[in-house]
Amino acid sequence: MKVYLVQHGRQVSKEEDPQRPLSAQGRADVERVALFLEKAGVKVEEIIHSGKLRAMQTAEILSSRIGSGTAISEWKGISPLDDVKPVAAQIQEGKCDRMLVGHLPHMAKLASLLTAGDETSDVIAFQQGAVVCLREVEGQGWAVAWMVVPELLPA
Repeated sequence: MKVYLVQHGRQVSKEEDPQRPLSAQGRADVERVALFLEKAGVKVEEIIHSGKLRAMQTAEILSSRIGSGTAISEWKGISPLDDVKPVAAQIQEGKCDRMLVGHLPHMAKLASLLTAGDETSDVIAFQQGAVVCLREVEGQGWAVAWMVVPELLPA
């Protein structure tokens, strides 16, 4: 099983729009990442987001490329300062490849808890629009399979 952890794309400032949707650059970055994932053959059965507008928009863009027919849903508990343990438990119970779109520091803490058993380990240096693929290793927990950031991809 694989889990894809995504930090939402760049957003506009709070002064520009209090709901903080994706900026034009953030949308373009996520679209490049989504195209890359599509070409790489990534498929997920479920895409989950925090409910914040920028996370929902990121999830929708990703779904347009890799989620044909995939359910997009909001989960409580993946906002920036939420406890990562309940989400980690839900991931452990899962049986399908899924993608979670959220925020820092939550995504970084979740990756650390799953891979190192300690949410304070700082295992992954997330960036906006980045995708981290974790794969479950039988009997050993989770390991980082790969990571892609928008800056690595051609415009």
